[in-house]
Amino acid sequence: MNDTPPDSLIPYDEIVQEALRAVVGRVLGQVEASNGTLPGNHHFYITFKTNAPGVDIPAELKARFPDDMTIVLQNKFWDLIVSDQGFSVGLSFNQIPAKLNVPFSAITAFVDPAVDFGLQFQAIGDNEDELSSHAGNDETDRDLAARVTPSEDGSNVVSVDFGKKK
Repeated sequence: MNDTPPDSLIPYDEIVQEALRAVVGRVLGQVEASNGTLPGNHHFYITFKTNAPGVDIPAELKARFPDDMTIVLQNKFWDLIVSDQGFSVGLSFNQIPAKLNVPFSAITAFVDPAVDFGLQFQAIGDNEDELSSHAGNDETDRDLAARVTPSEDGSNVVSVDFGKKK
């Protein structure tokens, strides 16, 4: 008897990642709809791959952050525009204003520390070899069920792992 699950023809990992990114889009869309006003003490840390397709940031920021960058949306940001594909926002770096365009597919983490909530996901299209090694639909020894790992500190960080069986 073989305990190895069959390869899935349904890309569950991609579907779940897309749904999690939709949460980020919906939250940012609500902030955009309220003219950039964050409710209560809410604020966001958004980490993204600077070299992912569609990311458009100033060259000096790209040089400073060649792989990953975390931005904070709290007090000083402007012109937040959210689309189905991503968002753009104005931020200041060393007192120099900059506009950033970030597709949702480039985001690897979204955290709202005010309520101890966070999401982590794999960047799409960043490194195809790395992505396929974590995607879960290519090899027969993959566990096709998502493992949701609660944070050790009891926070609401959700990490979905479609990697190999543990």
